[in-house]
Amino acid sequence: MKPDKKNYEKYMQAFIEQNSRVNLISKNDEKFLWEKHIFDSLAIGAVFDKYGMPANLLDIGTGGGFPAVPIALEYPEIEVYALDSIRKKINAIENIKSELDINNLHTICERAEKITEKFDMVTSRAVAPLKVITEYAIPRLKPDGIFVAYKSLKTQEEISDAAGILKKYNAKVADVIEYSLPLNEKLTRNLIVINI
Repeated sequence: MKPDKKNYEKYMQAFIEQNSRVNLISKNDEKFLWEKHIFDSLAIGAVFDKYGMPANLLDIGTGGGFPAVPIALEYPEIEVYALDSIRKKINAIENIKSELDINNLHTICERAEKITEKFDMVTSRAVAPLKVITEYAIPRLKPDGIFVAYKSLKTQEEISDAAGILKKYNAKVADVIEYSLPLNEKLTRNLIVINI
């Protein structure tokens, strides 16, 4: 089921308002906010369809709130934790949260390695190479948890580079789910699904 852009108009307005104060995404990207950021964030629905929905989810390096905020809006039954070490980005997300009254969204201003809580699912989008982000994500997972990394072009290369880290944590790539963004140019994206 494709997400409906109409349901996100209010969020997009609130986001653009925050983006005018804090540089969350480039001004050029604002016109592709739906296609490149919100729709992209919601591609995780394919993971939920295949592996089930988590009770809670930690988004590492959430930045402007992607994928955390769209997931929280689309799936009110999931407790979503948006983690970033940059206070002004977390403040912007908190402003959006209060304006839209998103009760299942929680913000954490901290570095990932300081988080001791464990989660059913961890996500990360456009933060770091897979071998780097996996080192932060895997220790934050509950047993049987799933880490979902949003990646674009060099997916297989990143998986190869991360082999040592995956082995260290006895983790494996369970799936790579490919999808395209709704743009005129073909932009292929991948969700790398890693479990322990």
